[in-house]
Amino acid sequence: MMQAVATKLTDVRFHGRGGQGVVTASRILAEAAILENKWVHAFPTFGPERSGAPVAAFTRISPEKFSIKTQVYHPHVIVVIDPSLVRRSEVYEGLVEGGTIIINSASKIGKDFFPKTAEKIFYVNGNEIAEKHLGRPIANTVMLGALAKVTGLVELESLIKALSSYFSGEILEKNIAAIKEAYEKVVPLE
Repeated sequence: MMQAVATKLTDVRFHGRGGQGVVTASRILAEAAILENKWVHAFPTFGPERSGAPVAAFTRISPEKFSIKTQVYHPHVIVVIDPSLVRRSEVYEGLVEGGTIIINSASKIGKDFFPKTAEKIFYVNGNEIAEKHLGRPIANTVMLGALAKVTGLVELESLIKALSSYFSGEILEKNIAAIKEAYEKVVPLE
């Protein structure tokens, strides 16, 4: 009799606003995982389809093949790209017990605000890093650097390789610098 093998899935949910590259961040993470021979799904969900409207995107990663094709309702990791969404409690709905939250914030927020299921909460000033390197506060790639450091889901080098599918030349180099800085500057919320 053959036993079923449990697949170690990691579900990541990104939150931001239309025009901030939320879907692109999800896809870059997926591509980085593929470079590491992992199985992935990456897909968005939209509310009102307009610039500035809240957007969520999902990346499901596993070292083993899987067949789940549903939206991510119970993420292991939540990444908040837009600082204006950090204090919206619905962003954290469904976070699994022992989950991780990574926020784009210029300042610390009290841990009491976040769901009790969050075991680890980290923050980085993604907008400041993006402004410094990219000339505008679009922190989607920045937050990928923080995610790589905090979770170890993908290696930093895999993210950098995956970026080349989306950017080239000077913009690629600026995004690489931004990811590396976020990787170094992400810190736990204490």
